[in-house]
Amino acid sequence: MRILLGSGGVGTDERRETYRSLMSENFSNCKKVAFVPYASEDHDGYTERMRDFSGGEIDLVGIHEFDDQVSALGDVDGIYVGGGNTWLLVREMHERGLIGPLRDAVISRGLPYAGVSAGANVACPTMQTTNDMPITMVPSFETLGIVPFQINPHYYPGGIWFKEDEDGSFLKHYGETRSRRVSEFHQTRDEPVIGLYEGSYLRSKGEHFELIGNKATLMRRGEDLVTVNPGTLLTSSLTTA
Repeated sequence: MRILLGSGGVGTDERRETYRSLMSENFSNCKKVAFVPYASEDHDGYTERMRDFSGGEIDLVGIHEFDDQVSALGDVDGIYVGGGNTWLLVREMHERGLIGPLRDAVISRGLPYAGVSAGANVACPTMQTTNDMPITMVPSFETLGIVPFQINPHYYPGGIWFKEDEDGSFLKHYGETRSRRVSEFHQTRDEPVIGLYEGSYLRSKGEHFELIGNKATLMRRGEDLVTVNPGTLLTSSLTTA
């Protein structure tokens, strides 16, 4: 399988170039790639923006454009699930009957898969390590499960400092850290979690996953955090290869 999972955070020219290069490689030899825009309410606009952002490297077709979306998966060569609100995305995928067919397209048929932010979340067994606001109900927390671990996109280590507008000084925000929130997930589930820093990707490489672009933090139930650098090879259980 060819799998590419990213955090997002492509706000620089260098990161945009990395994104386009990785997407082009992941979907090489794909004539048509189904884009799943359901993490946004504006399906047409989102699909068009992603066509433009991809720089013509990928022939994207919105899955929402088909009357029979399940059958349409038989006519494409790859799947790209865009970012946005994970709750909205998961609701739509369940209600449209796409969870099983998308999973089968990747696992059984071997279609290349790419997901960024929410699209990376839903590649996991459950959506429960999302950062997103619960703006809608979902039928189930179950997602695609094409990888056996969990992802926390937009991860950052430690706490937050913010800039005060009046005098430009930095103040500490004393709220929960991302690692604290993931530890709450581990109170009820055992799957290991990888916190992807902005601009980082996991790319499948044989039976392993290669970390590209930026650092990541590995989090296991009852264990210390482990920070890994770009170029690190990880197993499907998130141990270093």
